[in-house]
This record gives sequence, C-alpha cells and structure tokens, in this order.
Amino acid sequence: MKHYQDDFSTRYLPAAESQPVYSFLDDPAFACPADVNCVSEILDRHIAEGNGHRIALRSEHQSWTYQDLYHKSNQIARVLTEDAGFVSGNRVLIRSANNPMFVACWFGILKAGGIVVATMPLLRYKELNTIAECAEISHAFCDYRLKVEMECTDDTFLKTVLYFDGTGQTEQDLEDRMAFKPTDFDNFETGAESLALIGFTSGTTGKPKMTSHFHRDVVLICRSFPPYALQIRPEDVVTGSPPIGFTFGLGGLVLFPLYYGASGFLIEKPSPDVLLDVMQNEKITICFTAPTAWRILGSKAREYNLSSLRKCISAGEALPVKVWDDWFQATGLKIIDGIGATEMLHIFISANEDDQKKGALGKPIPGYEAMVLGGDGNPVPTGEIGRLAVRGITGCKYLNRPEKQEEYVQNGWNLTGDLFRKDEDGYFWFVSRGDNMIISSGYNIAALEVESVLIHHPEIAECAVVGKPDEERGHLVCACIVLKHPEKASKELARQIQDWFKQEAAPYKYPREIQFVDSLPKTETGKTQHFKLKELAL
Repeated sequence: MKHYQDDFSTRYLPAAESQPVYSFLDDPAFACPADVNCVSEILDRHIAEGNGHRIALRSEHQSWTYQDLYHKSNQIARVLTEDAGFVSGNRVLIRSANNPMFVACWFGILKAGGIVVATMPLLRYKELNTIAECAEISHAFCDYRLKVEMECTDDTFLKTVLYFDGTGQTEQDLEDRMAFKPTDFDNFETGAESLALIGFTSGTTGKPKMTSHFHRDVVLICRSFPPYALQIRPEDVVTGSPPIGFTFGLGGLVLFPLYYGASGFLIEKPSPDVLLDVMQNEKITICFTAPTAWRILGSKAREYNLSSLRKCISAGEALPVKVWDDWFQATGLKIIDGIGATEMLHIFISANEDDQKKGALGKPIPGYEAMVLGGDGNPVPTGEIGRLAVRGITGCKYLNRPEKQEEYVQNGWNLTGDLFRKDEDGYFWFVSRGDNMIISSGYNIAALEVESVLIHHPEIAECAVVGKPDEERGHLVCACIVLKHPEKASKELARQIQDWFKQEAAPYKYPREIQFVDSLPKTETGKTQHFKLKELAL
C-alpha cells in the first residue's frame, strides 16, 4: 500500500474513535484484503477473466465493452498523472450527466490514486465554488456542454479543467490527450481504508457536508444489497434516473451491474416517458428510480411492453403505498423499497420480493444492523417511535466537520436523522424525517402520514406537508398541493379536501391550511425540499 502524496484526507478524516463501529467485517462474505483498489475488483477483474468483449455501458449514442471502458479509464489515468500535474490524493471533480465517459473518468481517477468528487449536472457555479473550496479540488473533468458554469468557478484551488464530450460525437481536450496515451496502466496501490470518494450531502437541509468513503466501502456495498435483493446476472441490463453523482445512482447504475458483469444503460435526461421508452426498447431488466418517478411510471406502464423488467428499486424518499399498489396493478411487479444515506453510501434497510410487508421498509440487509432509540439513547419498546440507529460494513465519515460527526455518530452507531418504529416481526417502518415531525396541540403528526392520505384524493397529483408556526397550536399542518387540473384551485376545493381527509384519517391530522402550488421544489435526486416549503408556509 502507498500513502497519498496529498495529505488532505489524512488531515480531515475523523479520528478512528470518532468513526462508527464497522460490524460484519469478519464475515467471509465481506472479507477484503488490506491492500485493494476498488477498480481492480469492479472493472479490471473482468478483463483478467476474459470477459472484456461483453457490453459494459450503453447510452443513446454509444456502446462500450468492458475492454473499451478499461482502456479509456487507463488513458484518463495517464492524462492525469503524465500531463496534468496530478499527485496521489488530489480531489478530482466530475461534472456531467449520466454517460459512459463520466464512468471512465470515475474509474480513471481512482486508478491514478485520486479521490473522486462526482457532482450533479444542474449545479450552478456558486454551488460548485462551495464544493471546490470545501474539498480543495485541484482538477476537474467536465462535459463541454456544461462548461459555462464550470468556467465561472473560483480557481483558488482548481488549477486544471479538462473538457470531454459525453455523447462521444466530438473530440474535446480530454479525448485529444487520451488519443496519444497507451491503454495500459498500473493502478495506484491504495489500501482498503484509502479514501476513494467524497459525496456531498444532497442539500435537503442546511449547508452540504462532505461524506467520505473508503475503497473497501465501494467494494463491500456490491456484496450486500445486490445479492439480497437483485440477484444480478451477466445478461441483466440496468437503467434508472438517479444521477451518478448521487450515491444511489452510482451504486445502482454503475457499481452493481459492473461488479457482476452485467451492463448499464445510461440516460442523460431520464424523464418518465424516456425511461419507459428505454425500458421497452432496450429490454431493461432492472430499474432504479425515486418514488416521484414510480408514481408517473405507474400511470403510463400499460402503454408499454415491460415484459423484460424483473426488478424495480425505489429510494431517495418514502414510497407511498398507493404508488406501490398502482405499479403492482399495472405490471405485476413489486417495487423494492429501501432507505440509504449519502453518509452510509447506499441502502441499508430494505426488503426483497419474497420478504415484503406492505408499507414497511423491511429489515436491515446483510452487512447491517439497526435499532430504534428513544431520547435517552436506549432502544424503545416494540411499536414505539424513535430515532433510527444503524451500523455495519460502511459508516459516516464527515471530513473537516467534527461537530457534525459527533451528532451523526454516537456510541458507535450512525444516527440518520429519521424517525422509525419497529414491529413485532422485526420490520422497520419509516415515520418521518426527524426534522419533519409536526407537533400540533400536543399531537405528534408525521408529515408522511398526512401526505400518504392526501395522495389518494382524486384531484391531487402531488403533495408535501410541513408545519407552520402558530401561537395557539404550536404548529399547523400545512399541505402544499399540486392539482391534476390546476385551474380547479379554489377555497371551496381546499375545504372539500379537508372534509374528505377527516373521513379518511384521524381528524386531528387534517391539514388546517392548504396552499395550491404549481410544483414542489425538489433536489436533483428527486427528494422534495420540505425546508423550502416551510419558508413558503411562513
């Protein structure tokens, strides 16, 4: 194992005693050598095993074999180490939509001994400035179609930006440099606990934090959720909507299919109609997307031939039971719901198709354990609501934020900020984000509970619920509603919805205030930004 020349990660990684307990690492299923570069396990292994001819990645314009991806990743590593003034341990930013070149850059950075900082394509220069400053970014790979915001980014740390064409139809500076490079490269000899990537929190609340993950973490998540819920085969074709810059998308669309020798179909602008077209025309077998998309897909599924599809995975926010039901009625397929966190890298509680209880998230997947804690830090009785605590093969490692590390990791457990209850059969039920529980007139009202009722109203397309400060009740339940027919918005319809709600659920939970909105603010990963709606409700 070699140490990084740039000691950023050493300076800012939490001390061992501040990190969570890593459990299950002695399980043979999660055995990992002390010296490992995750690219060797995920990509290079297939070349050594003689499977380089198999298709690894496809998109609208391109089709790459494992050999293609391997060669391009090696060339990118050479461009970094030979042309760009790069030293091991440097952080390298990637700015691109989902396409094969994004993946080649991701692997190339790790091969060279760099630390990947993958970002969402819709970020603006101010957000990129924050990322560049926090992670002290020295190099960047950027799709030339996104160069405007990139060129506005502060260059205090950022010294080198190389542009590429994610469609593969032109040659930009990076491709020009790659053309003169040999296609072989000796991977930097990282250790299992060498930093591989930095993921910025998706920004539903507060200033983004730098989560970090080891090379070991990247390998081990491929041995956890996929065997439990997906059973990926080499003939599988995987697609979905989450950006690769989001760890849900990175795992689902890149790491998982490639680890098992399958292929991924990457979509740059995955609207529901585009996603359905791809599922039908490319014979997709596994699809990852968020609840918001599954709702729309379910309403249109009967118009398409989705007979090839066998696994459907949802994460990012709570999956309403109605969305699950509508999809199942349309396709006969059960959506596999899961909860993960950028801090944990990927999903840690889920249920496979054979072990589902409708409405429940499921149980800790192999490699993880979880419990529900009360305010005193002790487990609560079965059925009671408390804070979710989880630990396992991955865990939170905030860089340069010791106060946030102390909040998230307590007594060796990761406290995700979610409120859960656990039933008598060991299933975990999501109740609310910890910051989205509404206390009104002494009642604890989970925003999700109210949303899950409202979404069944025939006039409602989407909704989100927040608490609005109120002198008399503490908070009012405020519902922000997107109508299927916006022209119907009126005080009378609001009253009708309120009266209807009281017949469908406990009256004390009904939304005392309703605001009709054109759309709900969302992160690029599809999460509803409740904090923005709280500002609207004030």
